[in-house]
Amino acid sequence: MLLVLCVDLDDDLGRKTGVETPVVGRDAVEAAAVELATADPEDSDVNVLFEGLHVAEEITDEAVEVAAVTGVDGSDVAANRAVGEELDTVLAGLSTSEDVRALVVTDGAQDESVLPVIRSRVPIDGVQRVVVRQAQDLESMYYTIKQVLDDPETRGTILVPLGILLLIYPLAIVAEELGAPGAVFGVTSALLGFYLLSRGLALGQRLDSLVDRVREGLFGGRVSFVTYLVAVLLLVIGGFTGTEEVTALQNQAPDAPDVIEVIAAMVYGSLQWFAAAGVVSSFGRVVDGYIDGEFEWRHLNAPVYVLAIAFILHGVSSYVLDYGDLSYLAFTLTGATLLGLFSTFAFALMESKLGGRGVKPT
Repeated sequence: MLLVLCVDLDDDLGRKTGVETPVVGRDAVEAAAVELATADPEDSDVNVLFEGLHVAEEITDEAVEVAAVTGVDGSDVAANRAVGEELDTVLAGLSTSEDVRALVVTDGAQDESVLPVIRSRVPIDGVQRVVVRQAQDLESMYYTIKQVLDDPETRGTILVPLGILLLIYPLAIVAEELGAPGAVFGVTSALLGFYLLSRGLALGQRLDSLVDRVREGLFGGRVSFVTYLVAVLLLVIGGFTGTEEVTALQNQAPDAPDVIEVIAAMVYGSLQWFAAAGVVSSFGRVVDGYIDGEFEWRHLNAPVYVLAIAFILHGVSSYVLDYGDLSYLAFTLTGATLLGLFSTFAFALMESKLGGRGVKPT
C-alpha cells in the first residue's frame, strides 16, 4: 500500500481550523483542505493537501491512502517528534497486510527536515514538493514597487547605496573634458543617482517639514525663528573672522603653524561671534518657553553657560597663541567657573522662592 503523507510541520491546519490530526482518508483530507483554504487562502499548506489528493487520484495500479500529519509551531525537535507520533497513529490504523510505503508531500525544505523521522517508521518512495505558480500583472507589480519605495526602511537600505553607486561614474569623469563622449551618459547617471538619493533620504519630506516649521514660526509668533536666523548669520560671520585670523597667523609666523595653533587661531577669531549666536538663540528659546507657559528659571542658565564657555575658550586660545600669559588663563578659568556656579545657585534660589514653572500669559 502507498501512503500519500501530507506534512504540515508547523501545524497551520490545527491552529487555524481546529481540525484534529492526524487526518486519514480522502474525504477527511479534502474537508480539512477546504477548511484551511477558507480560514487562510494564502497558506501554502492548502496546496500540500490538495496536491496529496491529486497524487492519490493519479495512482490507480495499487491501493492508496491519503493522510495529513502535523507537528507543532516553534521548536523543530518538538515538531518532528509530534509528526512521528501522529505517523505511528496513522500506521496503526491502516487495515492492510501489505507493506506500507510513503510518498511525502511538502511545501518546502523546512518540512522536509522531518524525513528521517518518517523514514525510521516507513520506507519512503519519494518526496513531492509543491511549488505554486503565480502570475502578477503589470498593475500589481506597479503597486508592489510603489509600496517598496514608500517604505522608509527599504529606502534607506536599497535606494541610498544604489544612488551612491550610480554617482561613482559621474564623479570619475569630472576630470575629463566636457566634450568627452561619456559626458552625456555621466550627466544622465548623475541625475538618476541624485533622484535615488533624494528618494532614499526622503529629502522631499524633510523639505516639506522645514517649510512647515518656518510657516509655524512666522505665523505662530515664535521669537526663536528670528533668533535662530540671526544666530546662523553670526555663525557665518564668525567663520569668516576665524579664517582671517588663521591667515594672519600664517603670514606673521616665520614657520608654518602646527595644527593646535591653527585651531586656536580659528577659535580666537570666531569666538565672540559664536558666543553671540549662542546667547541670542538661547534667549529666543527662553522667550518662547515663557509664551508657551513652560518657562523655568533654570532655563536662563543657558546664555550664562555660553558666556562661561566663551571665557574658557578665549583664555585657552590666547595662551596657545601667546596673546595672554598663564595668569590670564587662570583668571578666565576661575572666572568662568564662578560665573557658572553663581548662575546655577541664583536661578535655583529664584525658582524655589518664586515658583518653578511660569504661567502662560492670558
